[in-house]
Amino acid sequence: MAPLSFLRPLCTLFIITPLILAHMQMEEPSPLRDPHSKRAAEPKDFNILTPLKGDGSDFSCKGYQWNTPLTPVRTYYAGETYEMRLRGGATHGGGSCQIGLSCDEGRNFKVLKSIIGGCPIQKEYEFTIPEYAVDGLCFLSWTWFNRIGNREMYMNCAVVNIRGAEYKKRMKRREDDSASVGSAAAQAALSDLPDLYVANLKGVNNCQTKETVDLVFDDPGNDVIYNKG
Repeated sequence: MAPLSFLRPLCTLFIITPLILAHMQMEEPSPLRDPHSKRAAEPKDFNILTPLKGDGSDFSCKGYQWNTPLTPVRTYYAGETYEMRLRGGATHGGGSCQIGLSCDEGRNFKVLKSIIGGCPIQKEYEFTIPEYAVDGLCFLSWTWFNRIGNREMYMNCAVVNIRGAEYKKRMKRREDDSASVGSAAAQAALSDLPDLYVANLKGVNNCQTKETVDLVFDDPGNDVIYNKG
C-alpha cells in the first residue's frame, strides 16, 4: 500500500444524549467494490458492511483505491449540491458521520459535511461541492462512528469526477474536455476545509471514541447537522 501522509485528527469529545441495533453502506454514489453495482470489471466486496480494520492497515477506503479499477460513478460540479444516500438496517443506535473528499488518491480527506448525532438513522444527506473546487478524479467518502457497539470506524469511498469553474468556461469556449487539472492542484484547492476525523485505528493515531456518546467533531466545518439540537 502506498504511504499515507496524515491528517490532524483531534480528540476532544463531548456528550450530546442517549438513543436501538445491525451495518450500513453508502449506496449513492456507489462505492468501490459495491456488491450491488453492475461494474463487471470491478471485484465485489460482499463484506462491504464491515468496518475498517482496528489496526488501521486498510485506511483509507479499505485500500481499494490501490487495487481496483477506478471507474467514476458520478460527475459533480463546483458549487452544486448533491445527495448522498445510505442503505442497510444496522444503525447501532446512530452516531456521527462525515462526508469527505480526497483528490490525492485517498491520502488526505477533507470534510464537506458533518452529521453529529442520529447518523445514519436518516438515510439521505445533502452535500455541496465547494465553488472553488477544480477538475480532478477524486474520492467521495462516507465515514461513521457508531454510538452502540464496538469502537470502530466505518468508511466507504466512491470514485467521482469533480468539475470546477474552469470546466464550465472551457465548455462555453467548446474546448476539449480532456484538459483536466492534476490531482495535486485539485487537492490543494480543498486546503481550507477541515481534515477528516479519524479514530479507533491504532496504527493511525491514538484517538478513541466512547460508547453511548455521540461524537462531536473538533472541526466539523461549516456544513453541519446537529440531529439532537
